[in-house]
Formats: sequence, C-alpha cells, structure tokens
Amino acid sequence: MPSASASPDIPNCGGLPAAVSAFADAFVDFAVSGIFFPTNPPPPLPATPAATFLPAPSRLVAIGDLHGDLPKSLAALRLAGLLPPDSSPTSTSWSAGPTLAVQLGDILDRGGDELRLLYFLRRLSISAAAQGGAFLPILGNHEVMNVCGDFRFVTPQGLHEFSSWAGWYRAGLAIKRRCGDLEPPKNPFLGVPKAYPGIRREFWDGIRSRVAALRPDGPIARRFLADLPTVLVVGDSVFVHGGLLEANVEYGLERINAEVSDWIRGQHNARAPEYVCGRDAVVWLRRFSEGFNCDCERLKGVLGMIPGAKRMVMGHTIQSEGITAVCGAQAVRVDVGLSKGCGNGLPEVLEINGAGSQVRVITTDPAEAWKYRKQKAAAALEKKGEVKDGLALLVRESHGLKGVEAKA
Repeated sequence: MPSASASPDIPNCGGLPAAVSAFADAFVDFAVSGIFFPTNPPPPLPATPAATFLPAPSRLVAIGDLHGDLPKSLAALRLAGLLPPDSSPTSTSWSAGPTLAVQLGDILDRGGDELRLLYFLRRLSISAAAQGGAFLPILGNHEVMNVCGDFRFVTPQGLHEFSSWAGWYRAGLAIKRRCGDLEPPKNPFLGVPKAYPGIRREFWDGIRSRVAALRPDGPIARRFLADLPTVLVVGDSVFVHGGLLEANVEYGLERINAEVSDWIRGQHNARAPEYVCGRDAVVWLRRFSEGFNCDCERLKGVLGMIPGAKRMVMGHTIQSEGITAVCGAQAVRVDVGLSKGCGNGLPEVLEINGAGSQVRVITTDPAEAWKYRKQKAAAALEKKGEVKDGLALLVRESHGLKGVEAKA
C-alpha cells in the first residue's frame, strides 16, 4: 500500500519498493566510489565492529592514520598482506585469511580521497568477514571533529569530493521519491546553512555537503562511523587513537563506545561526549605517544586496570622515524604520517602473533624505501615555500573557524 504521504501523481513501484530503494543505493555507491556492495553481506566475524573486547586472533595487525590518501593506504594494506601485492585500486579482495586488522582512526581530513577510503575500507571489512577475518577501524579525533562540524583540516579536494557525493545522493533521493510505495526518504540537507561568510564562496557547497553527510545522523556518519568503536581491546592489546587515562577506564570502555555511537547516530545529545573532546580525551591524548620521556608508571597503572592488557597501541602522534615503542613496549605508536597531506611517510604496520607474545614491525623493502625517499626529497624541493591548503587557511584572518551547526 502506498504511504499515506505519497502524492497521487507518484506511481507505485509494482510491489517492488525494496528493489527500487536498493537500486538507488547501489547507484549512488558506485557513482561515488566505483564499488558495488553485496545486497546481503555475511555478518562480520569473529564479532561485530561495535564489540569492545575481542579474543586474540592467530594474527593481529595494526595500521595507523590514513588521512584521505587512498594510494598510500593501499600500499599499507598490501604491506600488511591484507590485499594481494598486485591488486587494483578498486579491488577489495581480502588475502589475509583469519587475520584481524585494526586501523587506528583518522581516515578523514588532510586529503582528497576521504569518501573513497570510507567506502573502500567498509567493502574490505565485508570481504574480510567472508574469509573468516576482520578489518576493524576505530574512531580518531578527526572523525569526531567532522561530526562536530569542525573542518579546520579539510582540503579543497576533500570539499570537492563531498560536493560530488551530494549530487549523486540527491539523484538517489529523486529515484526513491518516484516510488509511491516507499516512505519519503529523509533529506539530510534540510536545516544546513547554504552560506558561510568569511570563507570563499567556491567552497560553500562543499562545506554544506560535508555538514549534511557527517553531522549526527547524517548518511555518511551513520553508515560508516556510527558503528566504529572508540576503544578496542583485542587479546592483551588495547587500541585507542589518542590514549586512555584512569578516569576513562573507570567510566567504562564499553560505555564510552556505546555513548559515542549513540551520539553519531543522533540518538541523544547533539554535543559530543566530553571524553572525546579536549586535550586529555581518548582521541586527543598525547601523554603516551609523544617523545621518549613517557610516564611509564602511569601507563602501567592504566593498563593494570584492564584485565590482561599488556600494551596500548595508539595513532594520532606522527612518528617521523617509523613505528616506535617505549616503556618496555607497553606504549606502541603506529602513526607514521603516511598520508601525503601530513608527512608522506613510508608505510609501516605492526604485527602481533602468538597471542601477543610476538610483536614486530613490517616495514617497506629497503630498495623501495630508498627510491621512495629520493622521490620525496625531490617533491619537497618543488613544494618549498608553498602553503598547506587546509580549510583553516581559506578563512579570512579576522574570522575564527568554528564547528558548523545545522538545525534539526
């Protein structure tokens, strides 16, 4: 039966409203990412991404911040053996069997492949589950910032990508509206400002599109971010983007994950939970990831509050010389500044085997590393004197860039 709000001028879909809706979604997915998603994907194994505590797998891999750089991300995924060495940029064939891989957040900002990365990694997680493995990203501070409407580290390329997404998403909405059997689809652009004084007009549509996509209950936030944990414990390893303090563990890791997820889905308070905001927040903390004079006693105390935990694996703080460990390897820092937008570092990944007893860094082949460093040095000379193109530098000096608010 057509919905009560359907116009008599809108045709029904011959009893196939679900098929029309699925077609519209697949159309948008492919137009944005070049990837098709299975209509009935298998449930993730060994557990859903929302789980906080998981048993140690036979092989555990950790990958640091990706920041909107698809080619460099693919290089890291291949280095970890999660993708075949000769895979194409759109191939999501999982090649690591029962491996469980954790990505430490900060998929967004600083690059122009943010949406393509979100789509690619979600499709890869489906492929991994089908092979008995798991690919589990967690939330970083840049995901939190974007859900809050804080776009200080967005690039013009990133805004263009979201403008393109908005065009295709509106086309999908139009397809669904042609089917009187469907409930009218929600329009995420309602209530989002169209003008952003102080920012160049050419970026207004990209900002509006980004707000619509990533605000709480926005279609991209709900689909790709809401089910990601903020903290993940796998065997004896604690994965968190910034770090944990005693108060976070006392509050409850599962509680943090649930409340952040609810916030991104727009189910409760429009403001971000306090433990993901501020200098000591779990996605912002640098006490255990900056430099080599770490407060090891405090770290040991925090880990001691989590049964069985032996190490904290973190992203967030760039390690310019590659993955580092301090405090007897109780603090492992895996953000190598991979993206061209924030360091263009050599791919490195962390591997943990033997139920936590064997920990090693997988690094780029020396010959490839030497070739890469020569290219990086040449590129640095060409760019000498250039200014980074983050959105904060597109704002007139007299204006501060704050989070964008949308009316519900």
